[in-house]
Amino acid sequence: MTKPETGDKAPEFTLARDDGETVTLSDYAGRTLVLYFYPKDDTPGCTRQAIGFTEHAKDFEKAGAAILGVSKDTVAKHEKFKQKHELGIDLASDPEGETIEAYGTWVEKNMYGKKYMGIDRSTFLIDGKGVVREAWRKVRVPGHVEAVLDAAKKLS
Repeated sequence: MTKPETGDKAPEFTLARDDGETVTLSDYAGRTLVLYFYPKDDTPGCTRQAIGFTEHAKDFEKAGAAILGVSKDTVAKHEKFKQKHELGIDLASDPEGETIEAYGTWVEKNMYGKKYMGIDRSTFLIDGKGVVREAWRKVRVPGHVEAVLDAAKKLS
C-alpha cells in the first residue's frame, strides 16, 4: 500500500465519529481538514496532542480548517476521553484499521527490542479539493500543533 504524500489525492474514508454520526472525507469538501492519526486515547502523548489541538481549535477555525483525530479506539472510549480532558475536537473510530492503513500509518514499531504493529503518529493537511498539502509522519508532540496551524494558515 502506498502512503499518500504531498500532492496526492487523500484516500476517502467513512468513520464513526464520537457523537455517533458518521464522517467522510467528502464532508469536508471546500474546507481544509487536519486529519491526524494517534495510537491510543488517554495515553500521555496522545492526550497532550489532543489538548494542543483543542487549545488552538479557534485558530484553526479562523484558518478555515477542521480537525479530526483517528485511532482504533471505540466511539465510547473517545467520548470518555473527550469528557475527561474537555476536548473540543472531533474524534473518529477506525476499529478495523482500514483508514489507518489507507494513509500508511499502520507500521511496525519496536520497543525494548520487541516488534509489534501500531499506529504511527501522523498528521495530514488536506485542502478543500481533497488533496494532501502536507504530511507529517513520526510526529513528536512538542511544537507539532503550531507547525500544523502555520501550514493551515498558509492554505487559507
